[in-house]
Amino acid sequence: ALPSIRAHAKHFGKMALIQFDAHTDTYSNGSEFDHGTMFYHAPKEGLIDPNHSVQIGIRTEYDASLGFNVIDAAKANDTPVEQLVAEIIETVGDLPVYLSFDIDCLDPAYAPGTGTPVIGGLNSDRALKLLRGLAPLNIVGMDLVEVSPPFDQSEITALAGATIALEMLHLQAAKLGK
Repeated sequence: ALPSIRAHAKHFGKMALIQFDAHTDTYSNGSEFDHGTMFYHAPKEGLIDPNHSVQIGIRTEYDASLGFNVIDAAKANDTPVEQLVAEIIETVGDLPVYLSFDIDCLDPAYAPGTGTPVIGGLNSDRALKLLRGLAPLNIVGMDLVEVSPPFDQSEITALAGATIALEMLHLQAAKLGK
């Protein structure tokens, strides 16, 4: 995501990040090109504002001092969707938004085909409802990552990933239609 965020920031300036993931990807102990460090580097480069960013579905340890607003999986699963969406929209404010969806945000029952599955994640219905709630935001860029076909024997993850990517494109199309 980091090269894509850099490109978007050149055009839109500092952005908010909405990240669906099991992991915060804010680890400082990897390289610039490590899949677990991009959201450590992006704020340090001035690309995203962690205070206006939201990480959803987190189920691993994280450093709260980095300033990101974390909605862990337990809260994401137990709080009404409308309340979560309102919290996300309020946090993001008027900033342009980069939307990143790591498929391991979903529970492995819904997306087993990923390299770093963690139990206790969101189900696909909740993820789609949350995404649809983001329609009022100024989403300027997006990605969907970590679908791994070799681990996806039944193609459940590929279907979830394709559906989520399509939903993300619908967010863009709805914005263009206005």
